[in-house]
Amino acid sequence: MRYPEKSRDILVQLRQRGMLVSIDDFGTGYSSLSQLKYFPFDKLKIDKSFVNDVISNPDDAAIVRMIIAIATSLNLKVIAEGVETAQQLSYLREQHCHEVQGYYFSKPVAADQAALLLESDGVIAGLSS
Repeated sequence: MRYPEKSRDILVQLRQRGMLVSIDDFGTGYSSLSQLKYFPFDKLKIDKSFVNDVISNPDDAAIVRMIIAIATSLNLKVIAEGVETAQQLSYLREQHCHEVQGYYFSKPVAADQAALLLESDGVIAGLSS
């Protein structure tokens, strides 16, 4: 973030080549609302620190709702990191979060194992005929 103009130019070039650009860990560290306006993002990943207590902490729930609402109004897809329970998943679905990731679905696996996992769950089975 030391050279925002150069970073923006690089991101624009990546998007022109067909790549999608995501901002990770939104809501923490260097991420800010002004970045959503300045940089050409396609997706926004909600930091897991907000997802962890989204059921038990009203402040975290409000922050997650706000992030989803802002991102959606800017036509950005939203990914919630760190989903570990059915209750978290249910809440995120109610808030219209587009994508989720976390241990609730699987611990991290190697690429070849991921393909097997997806096939066994029927996610990609039958897609190529």
